[in-house]
Amino acid sequence: MFRRILIANRGEIALRVIRTCRDLDIEAVAVYSDLDANSLHVRAADEAYALPGSTAAETYLNVESLIAIMQRSGAEAVHPGYGFLSENAEFARTVIDAGGVFIGPKPETIELMGSKLAAREAADRAGVVGVPGRNEVVTEAEEVVEFGSLVGWPVAIKASYGGGGRGMKVVERAEDAADALAAAKREALGSFGRDEVYLERYLARPRHIEMQILGDSFGDVLWLGERDCSSQRRHQKLIEETPAANFPAEVREAMGDAAVRLGRACGYESTGTVEFLYENGSFYFLEMNTRLQVEHPVTELVTGLDLVALQLRVASGEPIGFGQSDVSTNGHAIECRVNAEDPARGRFLPSPGTITSMRLAGGYGVRTDAGYEAGDTISPNYDNLVAKVIAWAPDRETSRRRILRALDETVIEGVATTIPALEAILNSDAFIAGHHSTNFVENELDLSGIVASTPDGTRDASGRTLTTVTADVEGRRLSVRLWLEATAPVGPGHSRARRRPGAEVAETSDGMIAVPMQGTIVQMLIEVGDTVAAGDVLCVLEAMKMENPIRAPKDGTVSEIRARVGDTLGGGDIVAVLT
Repeated sequence: MFRRILIANRGEIALRVIRTCRDLDIEAVAVYSDLDANSLHVRAADEAYALPGSTAAETYLNVESLIAIMQRSGAEAVHPGYGFLSENAEFARTVIDAGGVFIGPKPETIELMGSKLAAREAADRAGVVGVPGRNEVVTEAEEVVEFGSLVGWPVAIKASYGGGGRGMKVVERAEDAADALAAAKREALGSFGRDEVYLERYLARPRHIEMQILGDSFGDVLWLGERDCSSQRRHQKLIEETPAANFPAEVREAMGDAAVRLGRACGYESTGTVEFLYENGSFYFLEMNTRLQVEHPVTELVTGLDLVALQLRVASGEPIGFGQSDVSTNGHAIECRVNAEDPARGRFLPSPGTITSMRLAGGYGVRTDAGYEAGDTISPNYDNLVAKVIAWAPDRETSRRRILRALDETVIEGVATTIPALEAILNSDAFIAGHHSTNFVENELDLSGIVASTPDGTRDASGRTLTTVTADVEGRRLSVRLWLEATAPVGPGHSRARRRPGAEVAETSDGMIAVPMQGTIVQMLIEVGDTVAAGDVLCVLEAMKMENPIRAPKDGTVSEIRARVGDTLGGGDIVAVLT
């Protein structure tokens, strides 16, 4: 086993790996950007080294700096976590060439499965059926239109490298093809450093079922159960559970067998996940993630296996140590991703900022994996995952009630979080019955009444201030949270902000258009003198690796533009003026 490893990541996953290192008496070396200098994973590590800069490209994607730190610190191996360089074959190869061990599959395997196109071809060779699509890189909007006309709309444009919903755009009609293609390529390049994309048929109401596999250098590949990840927004997961509800046993076995066949076909070593779409009794290969998944804790809770420890064991050259017949599951586990997003009215707007207060859930059957503490700042430069709340119970309904209790106990103030939306999903008839699909959150679930969890002293979209009033009434303590109408303008020279449903924009009374969150302008679609209609996209703001269209709240003429592509704006900053 290793003596010291470098964790080439940040936040919750870096802390997760550090904890297993402590269990195994392995020294953990952390890295940090300027923005993360005093973050939780840095404080928990045995040693920490700076990656000067604030952007991902300058820091956690800087291969040269990471290799230099590996050598300087004396680390024998590198754990990439998830995201960033975790599925970058060149990084894995560079680690090995520099004398280290990459804690993950072989570079050749990452290369093969890291390209979604190559993975589709590998799946075909292994007899695993994929989602109908094109196995070529798409460069022109005309190709999207041609594919949509052939298989029907909508069509999914997907990043060839990376995952997690980044670089994926759903095209509803031919007229949207050019903009969607440009946006998908832009997101893919920003998230994974490569802008290749391809096309797939977009299934109407599928479930997202994935299979956890584990392989070693001795040729053994095991299946450790499935996870249902169908509760999503913007093609990114919100809630995961295992086992999947209303999932036929014969399909489960066939899907697990398909995952193992694919793992063996590509010589898989380490933990990995084979993802499928399941609809009307049939399943289709979607992609393979050659890394640890965000949702791995639910598998750990039902199998009793530490997946990070297994990664380390396999990477150090040891065999898995048990066989498929030794793998058993017990009970039901549900994981909720608590992100720094404002889910009010179902919009899920990024909400970076400083956490002023934080209390995590506990109790029997509850686990919380968090990357932050009170006083830490969530930067718009990185992913907005704050914590993962996980509950285990002997059965699904008890697990559902327990995770709701845990979410109610979780208090995070200073930023808006997805907790209200998570509670709405868990209480929905579709989720309770296990009949939800990958698009039910956005297309079927009514989130119009959702109000984000907001700390006292902050304002909502209408300019009201939240205040808690506590009083004793006949010896009984009562606390009431009240929204008080604003009595003064919001910010110097601004009228109260107003947001309309479906429009990521705050409009002032004099026609100035303010962005609702901090971010960077990546596309400007208007010029002075343009006439726009309510709902038209004025510009695109990137925040926390997500693109957010800023729409016109009313008809008007653009009389002034106050931002340009590349500008970083704060929440409430003016981007344009309509008259």
